[in-house]
Amino acid sequence: MASSPFHFSTPLRTLFSSASHRRLPCIPIQASLFRQPLTHKTLAISTGIRGVPGSGRFCWRAKASMAGTATEKGKGKVEVFDSEEDLSVSLAKYTADLADKFSKEKGTFTVVLSGGSLIKSLRKLVESPYIDSVDWSTWRVFWVDERVVPKNHVDSNYKLAFDGFLSKVTILPGNVYAINDALPAEGAADDYETCLRHLVESGVISVSPATGLPKFDLMLLGMGPDGHVASLFPGHPLVKENEKWVTFIKDSPKPPPERITFTFPVINSSAYIALVVCGAGKAGPVHAALGNSQNSDILPVQMVSPEGELVWFLDKDAASKL
Repeated sequence: MASSPFHFSTPLRTLFSSASHRRLPCIPIQASLFRQPLTHKTLAISTGIRGVPGSGRFCWRAKASMAGTATEKGKGKVEVFDSEEDLSVSLAKYTADLADKFSKEKGTFTVVLSGGSLIKSLRKLVESPYIDSVDWSTWRVFWVDERVVPKNHVDSNYKLAFDGFLSKVTILPGNVYAINDALPAEGAADDYETCLRHLVESGVISVSPATGLPKFDLMLLGMGPDGHVASLFPGHPLVKENEKWVTFIKDSPKPPPERITFTFPVINSSAYIALVVCGAGKAGPVHAALGNSQNSDILPVQMVSPEGELVWFLDKDAASKL
């Protein structure tokens, strides 16, 4: 197969001559790299980074330098795409493949959604070939966080997911676990945790042998420009909550103020987590999490460290500071 041009937003000579290359372990620098057109093939030979022909992406496994805190365990697999369109194609395949794996292994696929632009990035799942090939009857759908508003409210994560995804597939309505929007924030959080505990006891949701917490098959997370995930915001006491599975917030720095959210122990018990981040406005937190940032203030996104696999899906703008 013929090689095709591969593009970086940062000049390659600058990338590999600067201190930034130290975050990519064991990269041999070859002078010939700068005397010939850069292709997927030459990139793979010269750097060890795997370019994927025709996909508009490259990836590497980011490894932590030491173990200890959640931010140092391991940063996961990082995939960078030329465009959000390329990202959405790959995310659909990743999700469909995991759905097939878990459906065959245990008859159910438990997937957790978030709000924001994540639902838009799932749009390829409702197109061919997935719309007809995925066994939607095995899906059980949950939310990592939700705004305490009616389900038909413009701010509702349920409404966002229903309009952009759920209404277009044949997931059974009884397998979609939205919050009780008739309850206040604290009651809604307690009710959702009670629901999760029942589903764990009945075997619908798996249990982590390590923690005894619910082990969702796939958690699809977005990230805010301040580095928040779910409704866990920088500097907020809830990032340290380690007793409850689901908790509530009444003073969210991002409106609306009242929300419910999974806590980090539940998030990090997941079998797979996909962190989907697009846009230059989020490049700073991405660099803090994956680069050589020396900032002592740990962002919530840096606390995402699942028992299983973590994959970052980034467009080139979000990765522009790496």
